[in-house]
Order: sequence, then C-alpha cells, then structure tokens
Amino acid sequence: MDTYLSLALDIVKAQAKTRNMTEEEITGMVSKLATSIRTIDSGAPAAPGGEGPAGSLDAKKAVKERSITCMESGKAFKILTRRHLAKFGLTPEQYREKWSYPKGMPLVCKSLQRERRKKMREMKLWERRGKA
Repeated sequence: MDTYLSLALDIVKAQAKTRNMTEEEITGMVSKLATSIRTIDSGAPAAPGGEGPAGSLDAKKAVKERSITCMESGKAFKILTRRHLAKFGLTPEQYREKWSYPKGMPLVCKSLQRERRKKMREMKLWERRGKA
C-alpha cells in the first residue's frame, strides 16, 4: 500500500473516532489527505482550495445534522459563536454575507436548530407577552 495512503488512513481513523463521519466524508478525506501529503513530501506548494481552509467545501453542505463546519477554519462545531468568528475579523452577519447564507439563518447544526424551535413552541412566549 502507498505510504501516503496509509498515513492518510491513520489520520482519518483518528478523526472518525472523535466524531461521526459519513462514508463520503471518510473517502473524500482519505483521498484529499493522501494527495496533500504527497504534495508536501515532494516539496511543491499545495494548490489553494478556495478562499478559506474549507474552500473545497460547499457552504450549503457545511450545515449538517450534528455539526456545522466553519468555512474560515475548516473545523466542525455545533454552534458558530461570535467569539470564534471574531478570530477571522467577522461578525455573524458578515460571515453569512461572505458565504451566501440567508440573513436570519442561525449558525447552528440542524439537530440543535430543531431542539431550540421545539423548546420555543413549548414555552409559548408570544402568549405570555400578550397577557402582560
């Protein structure tokens, strides 16, 4: 087996142990890492993937069931906080505009979005406000 491929497999195995990954993510990550390691080993500069580290990732696909991938850092989170985005000199509004997200879209994973929506419906705050 190719040494670059075995190195990439080791890295992806470690990543898969820490979070759930789809088959597409695993295979894509293995091939991408193997070519990146080969490129680095040959001494040639790596080809830029896009604007940020997650440039090859589509902004629409960054929001998953259990995670949202930051398009600036390439890291996966449950919530993209103001504090994290401030590291890149962005506010949540600027981040949404830069990556073409809708204005009011929450920067959270889908499951957390559903939980919050359900909780708000149960609380019925709009009814309490009308009585006050």
